[in-house]
Amino acid sequence: MELETFQCADAPTETMRCMQRDGNSGDVTMPNERQDATHKEFLSVEDGKIALTVGGDDGYGFMTKWHDCKLGDLLQIKHGFAFLGEHFGRSGTHVVLTPGNFHEEGGFKETIDKAKWYSGPIPIDYVLNEGDLIVAMTEQAEGLLGSSALIPRSGIYLHNQRLGLVLVRDRKLTDQHFIYYLFNSKPVRQQIRASASGTKIRHTAPSRIADVNVSIPPLSEQKRIAGILSAYDDLIENCQRRIKILETMARDLYREWFVNFRFPGHENISLVPSALGDIPEGWEVKKVGDVFQTILGGTPSRNNPDYWEGGTIPWINSGKVNDLRIIEPSEFITSLALQKSSAKLMPKGTTVLAITGATLGQVSYLEIMTTANQSVVGIIDDSKLWSEWIYLTMCEKIKGIIMHACGGAQQHINKEIVNDVLVVMPSISIGKAFKKLISPFFNQIVTLLYQCKNLRQTSNILFPQLF
Repeated sequence: MELETFQCADAPTETMRCMQRDGNSGDVTMPNERQDATHKEFLSVEDGKIALTVGGDDGYGFMTKWHDCKLGDLLQIKHGFAFLGEHFGRSGTHVVLTPGNFHEEGGFKETIDKAKWYSGPIPIDYVLNEGDLIVAMTEQAEGLLGSSALIPRSGIYLHNQRLGLVLVRDRKLTDQHFIYYLFNSKPVRQQIRASASGTKIRHTAPSRIADVNVSIPPLSEQKRIAGILSAYDDLIENCQRRIKILETMARDLYREWFVNFRFPGHENISLVPSALGDIPEGWEVKKVGDVFQTILGGTPSRNNPDYWEGGTIPWINSGKVNDLRIIEPSEFITSLALQKSSAKLMPKGTTVLAITGATLGQVSYLEIMTTANQSVVGIIDDSKLWSEWIYLTMCEKIKGIIMHACGGAQQHINKEIVNDVLVVMPSISIGKAFKKLISPFFNQIVTLLYQCKNLRQTSNILFPQLF
């Protein structure tokens, strides 16, 4: 097969996909995982562009001389500190990181308004620095165990006991960024999960991670591989920054209109007493359940394969509510499961709340139609006028809502607590004006989320070719 180097026009913005073309048939494929010594192909990054180079025995081969070892030969894992719960609060000087700060596929997740602030005494050895590599040792949500992340900046984040700090033994032999991607590769994650303990909540340990089998190339090739994948990560990070800015702007706009009551024309409207204090004349205090439909999710029996196998109806677990917007399901169920179980469809535009467990108090917004498990309550506006307003209202009120949580080890709220939440309903005219203004923010956020998803998918195509 005759090969040529080229760049695809339909590649993600600011980066290029790396492929090979059969000179005879014109077929395009991804490069092979490994090549023999006489015919080598390798990927490289230059000026933010990714390209495929074809070479022979010229000393520039790629993916050669890989050797097998164990992770413990390359690194050690340092346990975190048990920070005292009495010092957690809504504000503070430092943020305690948890497995919730990891993306399932790897990478650091900086949550908005959901940080675990800490104001107690802090051992200096457990303050993380920019570039530190951490790994999730406890699976707070399915798929997180073994996920790794790089700390984005120094002096803010704290290393708690459910995370491991990865310490590379010899920087002259091992590239830390390569190790970051190695942790997030499928073979490594599968081994970590297979050796984990626990049933509902899975745990790993430094000794188990050290025993994971890996194959690594020379340092120069490690750096090249890390450079290729980081080009995609940089684009994803840029998307995420823009998403965060848009979300912050949307919430600030909501507060200006509906908390500070500085909406267009507010100068001409008097404030009148209400159960929630003074509110604009013509607005009303109502219970969520009196105005909107609320739905409690359900999980079809796992013992009946007819409820799951070949399913086409989206279903989410409560871990998905950690996402700012929900653009894809956790799993799929069948139409029989929908008919025979307590699972119910929630339309696009539903605000969802996690009502129990580790995700208690998380709020998200559906960008797809889906069902959900019993730890999720959906709030639905059939008119669609108030969809974005409901989401922003719940984000504003959720801290007060979870103060009503009950239970011992497993704190929870229920659908009736959500139904009884009091909200200040604005006039229809203000609702329409806000809808017109806020919708572009939501539309742009979901567009950027799908861009991030597409970039990750392209990166995932490359990933197995590089490891």
